Amino acid sequence: MIFRLLIFILENKIIFMRLVIFLADGFEDIEAFTVIDLMRRAGVNIDTVGVPGFQITSKSGIKVFVDKRLAEVKEEDYDGIVLPGGSKNVDILGRTTKVIEFLKKMYAQNKLIAAICAAPSILAKHGLLDNKKATIFPGMEKELPYPRGARVVVDGNIITSQAAGTSMDFALTLVEKLVGKAKAMELRKNIVV
Repeated sequence: MIFRLLIFILENKIIFMRLVIFLADGFEDIEAFTVIDLMRRAGVNIDTVGVPGFQITSKSGIKVFVDKRLAEVKEEDYDGIVLPGGSKNVDILGRTTKVIEFLKKMYAQNKLIAAICAAPSILAKHGLLDNKKATIFPGMEKELPYPRGARVVVDGNIITSQAAGTSMDFALTLVEKLVGKAKAMELRKNIVV
């Protein structure tokens, strides 16, 4: 029985990685949903967390029910964090003390921190991009200490990306970092990227 279970785990590559994605009103739909979808396809657990409540409205007006509220999560339960863009979302997340504390604790533990669109500005504002290369929504480069023009930039435990149009590259980079290149290539093939 144990042998069969071990083979099942190895063949199906059960992942015990756990991510959190914070969503506030005005989050960029494509950036959030692409990451959530590809993480789940890759076998990575990802909790959607509402700031502050259970029902959040996206930038395009889609109402979503999240898995948890901000008050219910602790950084020690997660291996990484994802921040999508959307100017209203970024403004709310950037002003929310618990989100900033969460980010700083994750950073101190060298856990994965990923941000796309305008969200890297939150990291920069709180010193999490000091001595780190990063990218951001085009035109916002002055917000970063070491901006790069690439679609996705990986610097250690920090992954940043530019905008909704780079969401697929961003999500696949996360898959590669968390699960490996083979899984990212498999997903690329399966979804015809």
